[in-house]
Amino acid sequence: MVARRALMRSTPHAAAKVYVPGDVAVNRGEGVSGSDITLVTGATGFVGSAVARALAREGHKLRLLVRQGSDRRNLYGLRDAELVEGNLSKPSTLPKAVMGCRYVFHVAADYRLWVPNPLTMRKVNVDGTVALLKIAQACGVERCVYTSSVAALGLHPDGKPATEHTFVDEKHLIGAYKRSKYDAQEAVRALVLGGQDIVIVNPSTPVGPGDVKPTPTGKMILDAANGRMPAYVNTGLNVVHVDDVADGHILALQKGRAGDLYILGGENLMLRDLLRMIANTSRRRPPLMKLPIGPLMPIAAVMEKLAERSGNPPLMTREVLQMARKKMFFSSAKAAKELGYAPRPAAAAVEDALDWFGVQGMLKR
Repeated sequence: MVARRALMRSTPHAAAKVYVPGDVAVNRGEGVSGSDITLVTGATGFVGSAVARALAREGHKLRLLVRQGSDRRNLYGLRDAELVEGNLSKPSTLPKAVMGCRYVFHVAADYRLWVPNPLTMRKVNVDGTVALLKIAQACGVERCVYTSSVAALGLHPDGKPATEHTFVDEKHLIGAYKRSKYDAQEAVRALVLGGQDIVIVNPSTPVGPGDVKPTPTGKMILDAANGRMPAYVNTGLNVVHVDDVADGHILALQKGRAGDLYILGGENLMLRDLLRMIANTSRRRPPLMKLPIGPLMPIAAVMEKLAERSGNPPLMTREVLQMARKKMFFSSAKAAKELGYAPRPAAAAVEDALDWFGVQGMLKR
């Protein structure tokens, strides 16, 4: 099993204004030859950068696919990694990144809860995924790990934690992101049936340091910590430390079965309890007002119309409100049993996230 990383590994130096975890110590000889190359896509992003750092610590020789002009703050410290520019929406740019690699970790995705044109998201999440993995097969890559999402899985109407085998009702794949991740996952499973060695992991809601954008969840945590969330809706989610998700990726490479799904989750929490956790850590009052979802729908519709005109993401969408009607609870029991996956408590993830936001100067004092 991949050793549990100490929390301090993820916490930047207090004087820094960007996330600089320091040069990653490399352990050559722990199952990975120095001549082997491991490609990571999405390494400038939140989950992808955590995966890249975990791989570096395990001794992998890294090649990172980066978009031209992308924000590369999350790459600081990966001093030995080779950077190759490419774009999932342009398959012709991908072979140079894949050639010569032993393993491919495909973490990159277009993750937005609102997008003006869903086809642009599908071009990356579905078409780009298939193109990359087919190129990997043609280049003789030994094994791939594909980062799907719990968004591609089914949910139980009663809020019982879902598993990798919970039925997916396609009518409930609300929004462009969920639909694209489900279709991509099905396409990947088809490639496995065709003989390709790909393990699929399904992270839940990662939280922690390095959320530079931030992600929608990171923004919610930041808003709550800054006192900008006066109310909440009655929903639930599964919160996991981003570094545990990264370790889960390596476990999937080492022990996962081709074509199988592995939920990389953490702790199931009601949103009100997560907000209280954030409030306690940031020493603020938690929001006390619970809002019904129904009356918020027309407000969200207006926000969407305004967003279409301005091009700026709306503060609230009807799709997000529809998703909030269900508790997005999941079980990682399969990953624990088969991979040795062992996530830490959600409170540690929240604390690390807030520490990191504080170092970046993003928290009000």
